[in-house]
Amino acid sequence: MEESSRPAPTGVAGASHPADTDDRLRVGISSCLLGNKVRFDGGHKHDPYITGTLGQYMDFVPVCPEVECGMPVPREALRLVGDPANPRLVTVKGYEDWTERMRAFALRRVEQLVDERLDGFIFKRASPSSGMERVKVYADHDPPDVPEGAGRVNLGPPQEKGVGLFARVFMDRFPLLPTEEEGRLNDPRLRENFIERLFVMRRWRAPAEAGMTRGGLVDFHTRHKLLLMSHSVEHYRSLGRLVAHAASHDPADLARDYLTGLMEGLRLPATTAKHANVLQHCMGYFKRVLTPDEKMEMLEVIQRYRKLQVPLVVPITLLNHYVRKYGEPYLAGQFYLNPHPVELKLRNHA
Repeated sequence: MEESSRPAPTGVAGASHPADTDDRLRVGISSCLLGNKVRFDGGHKHDPYITGTLGQYMDFVPVCPEVECGMPVPREALRLVGDPANPRLVTVKGYEDWTERMRAFALRRVEQLVDERLDGFIFKRASPSSGMERVKVYADHDPPDVPEGAGRVNLGPPQEKGVGLFARVFMDRFPLLPTEEEGRLNDPRLRENFIERLFVMRRWRAPAEAGMTRGGLVDFHTRHKLLLMSHSVEHYRSLGRLVAHAASHDPADLARDYLTGLMEGLRLPATTAKHANVLQHCMGYFKRVLTPDEKMEMLEVIQRYRKLQVPLVVPITLLNHYVRKYGEPYLAGQFYLNPHPVELKLRNHA
């Protein structure tokens, strides 16, 4: 990352939230996104949506690989060069190689982050240390006629195929944790998917750390069925089979395999068509109690959502109304209807 983070406070408190800090998400983040002046030019990349809106529900753990591994502020800019699958991290002008120092730091830092009990991480887009994907990797060339000490030259345009050195180590160490870049959070669907997965990871953490029992897993799966269905029917079915045969599995292996399948499934996009199918599935729980007019209203709202005429929050709000009106216990326990705080307005986009 061309920004870096001094070893900073372990968290940044949000504006207002229930006092029980166990309810708050704990998210690692590139330090410059919090407004810390750690970038190569002495500046920052403060993201007000992250600190202002998401900060109401999250405690942040800042990380800046450059500063924490010994680079000053300000400093010479960095870039990735060589093979995109195994690039080197060098300064742009002096060509000082920081690859091994950065990797050694990253391996140490991710082990320290185990104790932070993170629910996910927000990386800085395009950073050579912290970019998640599509980081520029420059060709590496050292022609014989370049005088000693004059630096290297680069041939051709860079390939946008790299991953920041710290980000790669982090994602290898925590493959199931939700990760995202701040730039991609501008996309409403990517933003909702990421934040939804953060809340699922937080709900998983407490029973898992206490030792997930088979009964606990059945309860967790039951309450997340429709949420999972909105992302992947295949994962919904395969995890259902896994839970149905829970008694034949070692509890630790069962929990690991379940979480792996769950997070793989939730990473898949929840499309309009998938949501519409789940909404119609939910209607089945009211087939004996809804009046003809209520059934017609629900079907019309789902159809309008399917045609992108109204956002998802409209049919979800109507369903929640019927859940309360008719006391439907199964749907009342489904996180699909309330996966994250309504104040975030994550389902308000068409």
